Amino acid sequence: MANAGSGSLATILFLFIFQAALLKGAAQDPVVSQNLVTDNVAVVEGETAIISCRVKNNDDSVIQLLNPNRQTIYFRDMRPLKDARFQLVNFSENELRVSLSNVSLSDEGRYVCQLYTDPPQEAYADITVLIPPGNPIIEAREEVLSEGNKTEMTCSAMSSKPAATIRWMKGNKELAGKPRVELTYDKMYTVTSRVAFTVSKEDDGVPVICIVDHPAVKDFRAHKYLEVQYKPEVKIVVEFPQGLTREGENLELTCQAKGKPQPQRVNWLKVDDDVPSHAVITGGDLYIENLNKSYNGTYRCVASNPLGESYDDYVLYVYDAPTTTLIPTSAIITTTSTITTSSSNPEGNQDTAPSTEPAAHDSRAGEGAPRTVDHAVIGGVVAVVVFAMLCLLIVLGRYFARHKGTYFTHEAKGADDAADADTAIINAEGGHTNSDEKKEYYI
Repeated sequence: MANAGSGSLATILFLFIFQAALLKGAAQDPVVSQNLVTDNVAVVEGETAIISCRVKNNDDSVIQLLNPNRQTIYFRDMRPLKDARFQLVNFSENELRVSLSNVSLSDEGRYVCQLYTDPPQEAYADITVLIPPGNPIIEAREEVLSEGNKTEMTCSAMSSKPAATIRWMKGNKELAGKPRVELTYDKMYTVTSRVAFTVSKEDDGVPVICIVDHPAVKDFRAHKYLEVQYKPEVKIVVEFPQGLTREGENLELTCQAKGKPQPQRVNWLKVDDDVPSHAVITGGDLYIENLNKSYNGTYRCVASNPLGESYDDYVLYVYDAPTTTLIPTSAIITTTSTITTSSSNPEGNQDTAPSTEPAAHDSRAGEGAPRTVDHAVIGGVVAVVVFAMLCLLIVLGRYFARHKGTYFTHEAKGADDAADADTAIINAEGGHTNSDEKKEYYI
């Protein structure tokens, strides 16, 4: 027992003296190793670090690993240091590989790989301990926002090593934040980022995301959803009719209003006049039976909430009731008369001028109804008129070609046989009962 204790003490003493001699030689003549290599290690706190000392072209020299305090962790495959967290992973003539489990911040530093040559060679492995930040925290200046207002948010990532970086996203759009880094007493870092932006009604329900980037964690983020209040949006929808509004038909309009908070009441009114007495208003619906031209005008739907009031307009123009007109083809004169009595100009009978407001619906536009029937009637009428005029010009042309004028001649027969001019004139002035009268008419 005494011999075993003396042998162990002798071994430790030998290692101490041998290490001191190496350190003395290294101090006198420092050499950067070309044959001994190692790697720096970054490890998250609480996880395991691997330190590898590798030798190229080893000539059976001894390898050992020292901690930052230059205490021997492993000498060949022996572990003099009484720290069970260090375990031998691999030992050969070309490599000494050691693991360090449950790494803490106190384990950070420069570890030394030594090769016993003349002079001794050293290589250095820096262990960096990464400490992830705590859960990011988002704070907002206001919980409920109004459309058009500016708001401010902050996001904090606390107690990390190294310092984290923070990015901001609003939906799919990245925002620019202003970071501030603080070093705490325990050599940890706290990062706070601040962002400011103006909200719109489209931002209601959109998430604002704080993304924390750190070597120890991935996809570390926090969300906060925006709540934005805005005044109502109003739209009038024509339920009936789908085409032109004509006399005798019914009109049904629906007012759609959306806002936050939701409008509780919707009002119908007629601009510069009263709504017809028999009109039926039920919530957002307006119903008018048996239309006539006295109902022409601008009808307005108004909705409001605590943030404001909005409205939409519908311009009503009532057309004449549709009529069916037969166009005869047997007589040109009759056709022309029919065209004259059946032609009409709706624009000349307008009782109410159209609204110039661009957002208003206008019943004269037909609200998307096809208008090919009216164009076909007008085209047919024009074609018949042109045909009648062509026929009339042909008849008159033929008549004018046959009759060149209207005049009378009293040319006495035998005047050509008179002896002289005087005798011919006397015979012409006296007239003859048996002379023929020639007539030509000119119109």
